[in-house]
Amino acid sequence: TSGILWVTFTFAGTLGLNRSMAVEKDRGCLDGLLLAPVDRTAIYFGKALANWIFMLAVAAIVLPVYSVLYNVNLFNPGLLLVILLGSEGYVAVGTLLASMAVQARTRDILLPILLFPVVIPVVVAAVKASGNFLAGLEMIEIQPWLNLLIVYDVIFTAVSFMVFDAVVEE
Repeated sequence: TSGILWVTFTFAGTLGLNRSMAVEKDRGCLDGLLLAPVDRTAIYFGKALANWIFMLAVAAIVLPVYSVLYNVNLFNPGLLLVILLGSEGYVAVGTLLASMAVQARTRDILLPILLFPVVIPVVVAAVKASGNFLAGLEMIEIQPWLNLLIVYDVIFTAVSFMVFDAVVEE
């Protein structure tokens, strides 16, 4: 059942990532942002934060519906931690790839092709950790999946932070 939850988050997140950059590109706002006298990493973190808030809003809508439909208590602090870590990792790499794909004519198709192979570790770890929390397993059994989420988040946030400037230059 946790797989269905994360598939919902993944597809909603992909739609949000696509729209977050496409609207600014189509209206010419992206060029204005790039010309602004601010560090481009601030633009990256602003976009990533907006996308993360969008994913958390989707989670806030989906969790009660999912809880009613599947008769599962999803209001678990551990599950909230997994959602926070999983969505952060997804958004960290997704924002970078969305900024790369926005230049292409086929950006709506290109982003999922680029994104899904890269976020497989996040989705697998989030599904496993969520399922383990819902099953009521001990923290010692869940910890490796949480560690994977934390390491992924740190690595891809740092890499995206360093590479974003060069990506938007192109």
